[in-house]
Amino acid sequence: MSAAPEDELDEQFHYPVPPPGGWTADDLDRLPDLPPHTELIDGSLVFVSPQTRFHSRTMRLLDNALLAQAPDHLDVDREMAVRLDGKNQPEPDIVVFRQEGITDDVDQTWYRPEDVVLAVEVVSPDSMARDRDVKPRKYATAGVPHFWRVEKSNGLPVVYVYELDPATGAYTPTGIYHDRIKVSVPFPIDIDLSAINKRR
Repeated sequence: MSAAPEDELDEQFHYPVPPPGGWTADDLDRLPDLPPHTELIDGSLVFVSPQTRFHSRTMRLLDNALLAQAPDHLDVDREMAVRLDGKNQPEPDIVVFRQEGITDDVDQTWYRPEDVVLAVEVVSPDSMARDRDVKPRKYATAGVPHFWRVEKSNGLPVVYVYELDPATGAYTPTGIYHDRIKVSVPFPIDIDLSAINKRR
């Protein structure tokens, strides 16, 4: 299938023009007709590409397992934004957060970084640079204590685990998990990664 001519694309799509200095996190809730799951990185809007089956299945596996194993004071959401600062509001694929910091507002669209204990990014081809470099640096700077990056190897998830080093303010790698992830922080977690294709 060939790409549509550029002038035809211009007629079909109307992209918002950024103001001087770029967009702010407050703009995300006010801009009309943004595609679902639009992120804000350094004042620029980032649109996500269509989700693959691997991405969807991996998120389901991790979401279900983390929710089942999380202690009562923690909760888990998929694709919920974290407002790191006025110019950065990424949307981790999975976020584990402290319940006491969350309001009862069901229309809430983002969490504060101080309430997040774990951010998980499942890498897609178009998000590789952001998920490997940009987002972990920003999560660490904002004080999110734990970060997982999940990549595909032979059709199965591989989880790269990082913990925030308080001395440097940067993430330190603490393990790479292929068939099963078993860790003690931020709480005891044991997930069979080979179960990605099993129905739950």
